[in-house]
Amino acid sequence: MLTLPLDPTDDRADPIFKDAAGCAKWLGQLQLTNLQLAHSLLYTQIGELNRYPMRGLERLNTLELLRETVGYVQDDYAKKLIAKPLPLNESELMVFVAIVHLWQAMVLGYQRCMQAYIAGDKQLAKHGALLCQRCLLYSGLEILEHLRTGYEFEAKLWHQLHALYAFAEEQDFHATEVTDPLNAKFPRSSCRSIYVKTLLSCYARPAELTRSQLQLLDNWLTQWSGNVTVEHSYTVSKGDAQPLAVDLSSTRGLHAVTHSTHTESMRYLAMVPLSKLLRVKTVLLQQGQTPRQVNLCEHCSSSDCIEFLTFLHLCWCESHNTRFGERRPVAQHAQVCYKMEGIYAHLSGRPFKQPGRDSAIGNTGKRQIEAFGRVLQDAHNKELLEMGFPLETWRFENESISGARLTREDTFGGRLNYNQLIGLRPSDAESLMLGAVAWANVTRDGQLQIGVRYLPGAAEPVSMKATGINQTVSSRYVPAFVLPAIQALKIPASLVVPRDWFQPDRVVEVLHLNGEAMDVKMGFSVERGLDYERVSFSLV
Repeated sequence: MLTLPLDPTDDRADPIFKDAAGCAKWLGQLQLTNLQLAHSLLYTQIGELNRYPMRGLERLNTLELLRETVGYVQDDYAKKLIAKPLPLNESELMVFVAIVHLWQAMVLGYQRCMQAYIAGDKQLAKHGALLCQRCLLYSGLEILEHLRTGYEFEAKLWHQLHALYAFAEEQDFHATEVTDPLNAKFPRSSCRSIYVKTLLSCYARPAELTRSQLQLLDNWLTQWSGNVTVEHSYTVSKGDAQPLAVDLSSTRGLHAVTHSTHTESMRYLAMVPLSKLLRVKTVLLQQGQTPRQVNLCEHCSSSDCIEFLTFLHLCWCESHNTRFGERRPVAQHAQVCYKMEGIYAHLSGRPFKQPGRDSAIGNTGKRQIEAFGRVLQDAHNKELLEMGFPLETWRFENESISGARLTREDTFGGRLNYNQLIGLRPSDAESLMLGAVAWANVTRDGQLQIGVRYLPGAAEPVSMKATGINQTVSSRYVPAFVLPAIQALKIPASLVVPRDWFQPDRVVEVLHLNGEAMDVKMGFSVERGLDYERVSFSLV
């Protein structure tokens, strides 16, 4: 039996509307031009409605009337968080918390109806599947909001989700489809399909996905989740995708079936149908059909869809036991800095300045470059910190040859975004290495965690400026980095430049710290990040 906690209703609660008719009238007068005010009014009135004692069917009809306006306001309000670096600032965090609280208020409203259904309300007797589907739907939306904003959600949300699905199974309406008029393209769904959709979203390494990819994932799973069944037992055939396991009594999501011990509360997602669907769509795209023709997307390119489908198949249907590169013992801590100027300063041992007589490095610096290939940093760190080029302390969680997972130990620090360039120096290393943020999220304790993808080779800080006529960028020098060729891996040398500086065949002057200059021609873009671009080059 469902035992989710609910506070008792209160006769002192006084919502503006006390029935469906009053709600319809209020919604007709609600002004949506001031989004923050509209959001606040909705949250306040739904909260009062949830406390107000009323008949179950009247509450259900009132909540159903509220759904469209709540969805519209939530979607519009969430746009304020698009592409925001982490952690969120105070005003952004207030928006995020408000959105999450409104989704939860909708869950609580439908749980009130569920409470009446369980108590034997005859008017709700035919609505059990719909009530449970709505509770799962809004629980899933609350989880999705955390995923796309990059904040870890509370374990109690897993408990809420599992308990609702267990109740749907107990009542034998977990596979019953109900109408959802807000979804015009797929107007029917079940408790099982909503549950599967939420589980798979959380298992698709969401921290590594952009907000637009998460939206695309949500759209796809709305179509596909009905193909996945939830079983009490499983069998495995050689060569087929293994099932994924979930424990309904736990506060966690999916995990590999090989890491599970069977109990009565274990359920298994049969992944073979979804694996075949992903592979078929990938093949059709490779054969020339468009994403629109295979019901994937109206505006995405085939190459982007193929890449994303391949990624999802890896996440859901392939073994997670392999990892590129052997794990190795790592330093316990690292120092991290951001932005081209900050990374340049800590790599070179001095702030970036326009090259000239005043910015020439001293004899000591020249001798260090001749001996070590760089200016030694330790003596300069304190001075650089005072000049506004901070170094933050981070803790390694794990590392492979291609990247690492880190948690920031400093209470305060900069904000980071997906695919942003960083400089990282492990405590057992002498110099910084370059990396890009592969993912970022904030834990329940408020700590920032990131995955870092290393850029290949030991970076050399240089100054760079465009030459020739018809320049589309400033003729002043900017900081840049040269990454050497790595013959063993057949990786050619490359140049890391500020974003929007790359242009095929552009000739630039590259000035080394020792004063030597060379002209190079840019070739092609190897990768493009938020604030940088790595490009091939050849000597002129």
